[in-house]
Amino acid sequence: MALSFRTIGTLLACTTIALSACTGDQQRQPASTAKVADSLQDYVSQRLPIYERVRLSTDLNQLTVTERKMLPFLIQAAEIMDELFWKQTYPARDSLLAAVKDEKTREFIQINYGPWDRLNGDKAFVAGVGPKPDGAAFYPAGTTREEVEKSTLKDKLNPYSILKRDSTGALIAVPYHVAFAAELQKASNLLKQAALLAEDAGLKKYLNARADALVTDKFTASDYAWLDMKTNGLDIIIGPIENYEDKLFNARTSYEAYVLVKDREWSKRLAKYVTMLPELQKGLPVAPRYKAEKPGTDSELNAYDVVFYAGDCNSGSKTIAVNLPNDEEIQQKKGTRRSQLKNAMKAKFDKILMPIAHELIDKDQLPLINFDAFFSNVMFHEVAHGLGIKQTINGKGTVRAALQEQTSWLEEGKADILGLYMVTALVKKGDLKGDLKSFYTTFMAGILRSVRFGAASAHGKANMQCFNFFKKEGAFQRSANGTYRVDFDKFGLAMNKLSNVIVTLQGNGDREGVAKLQREMAVIPADLQADLDRLSRNGIPVDVVFDQGADVLGMK
Repeated sequence: MALSFRTIGTLLACTTIALSACTGDQQRQPASTAKVADSLQDYVSQRLPIYERVRLSTDLNQLTVTERKMLPFLIQAAEIMDELFWKQTYPARDSLLAAVKDEKTREFIQINYGPWDRLNGDKAFVAGVGPKPDGAAFYPAGTTREEVEKSTLKDKLNPYSILKRDSTGALIAVPYHVAFAAELQKASNLLKQAALLAEDAGLKKYLNARADALVTDKFTASDYAWLDMKTNGLDIIIGPIENYEDKLFNARTSYEAYVLVKDREWSKRLAKYVTMLPELQKGLPVAPRYKAEKPGTDSELNAYDVVFYAGDCNSGSKTIAVNLPNDEEIQQKKGTRRSQLKNAMKAKFDKILMPIAHELIDKDQLPLINFDAFFSNVMFHEVAHGLGIKQTINGKGTVRAALQEQTSWLEEGKADILGLYMVTALVKKGDLKGDLKSFYTTFMAGILRSVRFGAASAHGKANMQCFNFFKKEGAFQRSANGTYRVDFDKFGLAMNKLSNVIVTLQGNGDREGVAKLQREMAVIPADLQADLDRLSRNGIPVDVVFDQGADVLGMK
């Protein structure tokens, strides 16, 4: 039985992570406690170095004087999203951190937003907390999937509510704007203050609409306003957005924020690709009924420097590109905005992907790997979220509703593989410059980077699936010394075959089929694990953490 977060908080104040411990009769046991504390610090000393620290900055001279005045308001609003994400994932943060004296351990807890190691299968690294609840803090402790399914509670899977129990023990839904009213009102006020300063009409409209949405949980109007923005230099993605944290139903959304500065030069280079979506949809390697939908094309494809991450997007593996909004109806009517976070992407390429490539990619193919190919692969991953199928073909409703907790990881796998399909098609047509061998080899290195995110991550599962599927199809070979060499012809064939498998499962709403695929393919084989262990021994980081904020930008 899962411990409640309140129980955990109490337990942490008097248990194994402190310098003394409590037993049933409140007697001290300093020897055993010291041993556990040493064990905790040993674990942290091994795991903390998997994160490379990166400074988030940009050239503020590209902003107007007014935009520079707006930036602190946006960062302060984002910081509130960080606080709300803690409440959703681990409300006992303060008691946990108060009980920990070691600074490195405190840092590791803050990176993971709790006592579970997000890049190690959500392993508990603090004694006494137990396994991470699948429902995080969205559901009462001990709530089962079956109990929620049998409940007669109206709108029980509302993405903008948490479930609690009333005095009789019955489940009740509490809207986010009620549960977090004080914090959301502060964030709303900050957005409105920024809107008062905004000179760009589209940005002003969006900030006001999003401010209202935060305190009502009605986000549609602000999503449309966000998509309508065309000439803004600043941007903020803010609110309850992704549902990765809800592993019980994949229904409830987590708070997050990105504060962004547009790179106008790179954005101009990317603008043409969204218009090609309908043609690319027609060419998908799937049966006609699985590609009959028409993707929206009134979308923006832009590059940004990100200057602040908060909440869900800042936990575990850090997002380097965004495709929003998630609302399927808006996607079909209007499209999405694909935001490439160029400075964060470059940091991961330089500090993680290239060191991995030097260790694991065949030396003859190593020169094929470059940042432009990495950028394009990541970019078209996000664009590819708009391809495929959103409504099942057999009356099961949306793909998200039909697949439930299996939705996110398979959707990330779809975006990976259809993004590569898009790259292939565009290079062959001459609409994307570059050598296809470079894109394929860089994609292979990207798989080896992302499988390290582990089984608790949707992106990690997606890349494990891709690795195992491509291995089965002979798309690459592993040498005796543990390096990988791409077979370019078989790589393209495997890409098409996996595209068909994923889109067909989505279109059929085949939840059991997806679960079977996860069990069989979203696993790390022993030889790959040995290679990943080699990366760790050589000190190659798994992901990044950020030095960020107004002071880092030189605004204080």
